[in-house]
Amino acid sequence: MKKTLLFTIFLLLGVSYSSLAQALKGRILDQTSSPVIGAYVIHNGSEHHAHTNGSGYFVLQGVSIGDSIQVSHMGYETQNLKVEALDREFTIRMRETAIELGEVVFSQDLNPLNTLSRIDLRTNPVNTSQDILRKVPGLFIGQHAGGGKAEQIFLRGFDIDHGTDINITVDGMPVNMVSHAHGQGYSDLHFLIPETVERVDFDKGPYNADKGNFATAGYVNFQTKRGLDKSSVSVQGGSFNTVRTVGLFNLINEKKNNAYIAAEYLASDGPFEASQNFNRINLMGRYGLSLDDGSDISLIASYFTSKWDASGQIPIRAVESGQISRFGALDDTEGGYTSRTNLGLTHAKQINDRLFIKNNVYYSNYDFELFSNFTFFLEDSVNGDQIRQRENRAIFGAESQLTYSKLFSGGEYDLQFGVGLRNDDIRDNELAGTKNRDSVRFVTQRGDITESNYYTYLNLNVSFDKLRINPGVRVDYFNYLYQDELTPAYDPKSLNAAVVSPKLNFIYTASDNVQLFLKSGIGFHSNDTRLVLERPNNESILPRAFGADLGGSFKLMPRLILNSALWVLRLEQEFVYVGDAGIVEPSGRTSRRGVDLGLRWQANNWIYLDGDFTYSYARSIDDAEGENFIPLAPRITTTGGLSFEKDRLSGALRARYLQDRPANEDNSVIAEGYTILDLNANYRVNAFTFGFFIENLLNSEWREAQFDTESRIRLANGQLEPEPVSEIHFTPGTPFNFRGFVKFTF
Repeated sequence: MKKTLLFTIFLLLGVSYSSLAQALKGRILDQTSSPVIGAYVIHNGSEHHAHTNGSGYFVLQGVSIGDSIQVSHMGYETQNLKVEALDREFTIRMRETAIELGEVVFSQDLNPLNTLSRIDLRTNPVNTSQDILRKVPGLFIGQHAGGGKAEQIFLRGFDIDHGTDINITVDGMPVNMVSHAHGQGYSDLHFLIPETVERVDFDKGPYNADKGNFATAGYVNFQTKRGLDKSSVSVQGGSFNTVRTVGLFNLINEKKNNAYIAAEYLASDGPFEASQNFNRINLMGRYGLSLDDGSDISLIASYFTSKWDASGQIPIRAVESGQISRFGALDDTEGGYTSRTNLGLTHAKQINDRLFIKNNVYYSNYDFELFSNFTFFLEDSVNGDQIRQRENRAIFGAESQLTYSKLFSGGEYDLQFGVGLRNDDIRDNELAGTKNRDSVRFVTQRGDITESNYYTYLNLNVSFDKLRINPGVRVDYFNYLYQDELTPAYDPKSLNAAVVSPKLNFIYTASDNVQLFLKSGIGFHSNDTRLVLERPNNESILPRAFGADLGGSFKLMPRLILNSALWVLRLEQEFVYVGDAGIVEPSGRTSRRGVDLGLRWQANNWIYLDGDFTYSYARSIDDAEGENFIPLAPRITTTGGLSFEKDRLSGALRARYLQDRPANEDNSVIAEGYTILDLNANYRVNAFTFGFFIENLLNSEWREAQFDTESRIRLANGQLEPEPVSEIHFTPGTPFNFRGFVKFTF
């Protein structure tokens, strides 16, 4: 009888406690209904706390009606709220405030690099597509065929070309193009309107199980704004007959519905003697809907088209002899056309206290045509060596991600499971020889490619008091299919391949001001379908990258943050640029190691200083000492600047430095480095904002892209050079460039 009574009492107490202390579920948004990711939610008077996930959701355990909670996030006003109900989802809207580095507190759920990017994005807003990529510390870019071609990317001792070793996505939609007509991983980000970017999520190295192909040197994911609180129209104009107009139009901004459209038009002649005739049109629309069952739906549609002429890469000897100027051309019929249409649908739902699901589906239709001349008259002394690369592509993909969270004695864990697919259907992928764009001399390659990637990953985060352990594994399966259109019979070639990529990361939060990490993992980049099918027994079908990072983040003073890392990365296969064909080809194994340092200092309430330094040592493993340099691999890079925001006035002075680096394997040819300063400022008067941008403030002469290429040119007297010459070919960096703008907000 006593045992029954005691059991009944304990049961009633348990029922009573469960009715009083329950889980508080909610979502934290900003004033535009965009999710606030990584917000800190704490139960006042206890140790219970939670962080918002990628969709702004949180679950806080041990909460009762009448309790108070505190919600905080850097760059937003801290809120203290009273819990009035537990039977419905709690929605909190936060207001932006000035950046205060003193508010930064390191936690196990915090990615220090992403914290730096949020600071940089707030204090130095993006204004061009190039600005977007430069938000990644240590990442450099170079443009070398007119403003419409994807940028050349440099990061962690890599000449990544146009994206071979960095995974780039926008709202979960891939930017990298597999088996592209111009190069593997080609990433044209120009369809993204910079003003629509809400957040830049990135990490360096192959340490994230949810990031697959090309995520060797790192990944970058751009997230666009969920909604707008106001509309705006801006007009820019300046040097080289440059005109840019941008419109952001708020259609709906309600608690459960958000919609806006954005448009961009850009035209410029460029600094070249032969007009670039560049123009680009961008259109984008986004609609978001929150349902009563806790589901969140987002639909994104965009269209992009661009045309341009280019002066191409020119040899040093032609400039030094006076035959052409730095902004002249030996073949001014280069250029191209590209377009892309995107559709994306995302669904997210907090199913219960422990289970969260996110689904993503996307479709892209893409056209590309590029005319280049790298060697002039080396191969054809009569018609020249101009080539055309083109393709038409359709991309379809889907991913479903399920996250299960649970508390246990001494900590908590999140188990994340994902499964997805991507299919590229590429028609008329072609390399041909042309003359003046209008006549085809020969066709080297033309065919249809179908490449499918099926994948799954498992990611576990186990958090104790100060330590977070993150093991993960990813499995990718590829199917390659190619039909050569130059062969008379229908005889498609096909091949299957798979790769397993394990990860293991440790994050130790010693205090609110010190966080240490050790990351390790294996990643990969796929090879071009045509190359894979030529070497079906080669181990380099899916070459792997083995990496490790050791570092930490340190709050040295209330407003001074230091981020550092020692890293090493080895690849089973490297890519080398072949200038006379305009393609890349595989070579042997490579090894890289280096140091990353980042500093952020808030001098006072309105002045911010930042700096990033990287050192990289890159060598080929299989080549002899002295002949094992990796062409164009950056060694030392530095970026930094001073930005300010006081009352109605804001602006920044920015600098970037790229050291001299080897342009060939024995370091006998050097690609010259450069230092460039940029300046911007704006002043707000009621609904109007007036400002300017200055690129290359000191009007430095610099070479934006450089290659050691063998070529043969026609001299000023009309005669061909007697022999080919191998030397640096370059595109000149932009000279002093001023653009003024006015923006109207309504």
